[in-house]
Amino acid sequence: MGGVTLMQYSALRRWAYPVAVATLVVIASSRSAVESGVRIENFDKVVHFSVYGLLGTLVLRALGGSRWGWAIVAVSLFGVSDEIHQYFTPGRSMEFGDWVADTLGATVAVTAYRQWTWYRGRLEKPLFARPAMGGKTRAVAMVVNAV
Repeated sequence: MGGVTLMQYSALRRWAYPVAVATLVVIASSRSAVESGVRIENFDKVVHFSVYGLLGTLVLRALGGSRWGWAIVAVSLFGVSDEIHQYFTPGRSMEFGDWVADTLGATVAVTAYRQWTWYRGRLEKPLFARPAMGGKTRAVAMVVNAV
């Protein structure tokens, strides 16, 4: 068998960030009760809303912009699985409110991404500009693109 095709590489690249965020959620959920020094009432709901909003946006980008409904459903179901997982984790509990925050976060983020081109443009803009190609590098790139 040959190596990875261009299409497979593209799919792997699109799904790398959503899988990474989902993995971090599972790792965090596997820990016993997470306590911080400061106690703010219902702050965990803000965290759920934010993380699942990010995950919803990443899943939408991986699926393609027209599959927004599937992105919300997939992230919401992942939220359910996360809550079930927490039920079996010592020191953690399953909370309906967490799942609601997960689903609302995904819904708001996906809706914002779909509806507001300014917001979508800000998310799609590279953090760092690529350096301009000069001289020999540009000539090599032109030859490679011509092939």
